[in-house]
Amino acid sequence: MLTVRTYRSGDRPALRELFAYAGNGSPTESLWGDPESEAAVYLDPYLDAVPGSVWLAERDDRLVGYLVGCPSPELLAGEDARLAAAIRQHRLLKNPAARRFLVRSVRDLAVAKLRRRGTAGELHDERWPAHLHLNVAETARGSGAAEGMVRNFLSQLKQQGVAGCHLQTVQENERAVRFFTRMGFTPHGEVVPVPGVRHHGRPVHQLTMVRSTE
Repeated sequence: MLTVRTYRSGDRPALRELFAYAGNGSPTESLWGDPESEAAVYLDPYLDAVPGSVWLAERDDRLVGYLVGCPSPELLAGEDARLAAAIRQHRLLKNPAARRFLVRSVRDLAVAKLRRRGTAGELHDERWPAHLHLNVAETARGSGAAEGMVRNFLSQLKQQGVAGCHLQTVQENERAVRFFTRMGFTPHGEVVPVPGVRHHGRPVHQLTMVRSTE
């Protein structure tokens, strides 16, 4: 039986475990190959700052998916600041895989600047102040887990008076793009490369999508 519910503090260990493998098979399943420091950027800050905006999917008493969201950018440090903190705290420059990722990111940014092209970045627009990140284990994809979490989060935002929500996925993740389109999200802005990230040896491209809460 599948259930969708809000996060509780006792869920953190199981959620950390799920975080390490939930993205398997997607173009962004791992960034620099260290789940502990990646969680310090993309999971823990949400649990600490906005735990009420975290939704979980559970099947047979086991977590199979999670949504971390934030209703306002003022409630959470930006991604760049979180990454900088993780680099210091986890000494990522001494981690060979992380160092390769960071060096590649800097190189990608430099090339884009020379070519006068944009790169991935956060969206700051008062029309869609909220944002979300979603991950579902391979065994639970297509089960309704993702839809249940997104619908609950959007309903929560509407109750809070938040006008709209955005998310950022990658164009190469066709399954995710189809899902979010079905959930009422539409593309916004340019599709731009994500510095440092590779899938099958090729760059991936950030796609920003937006939706009102009405």
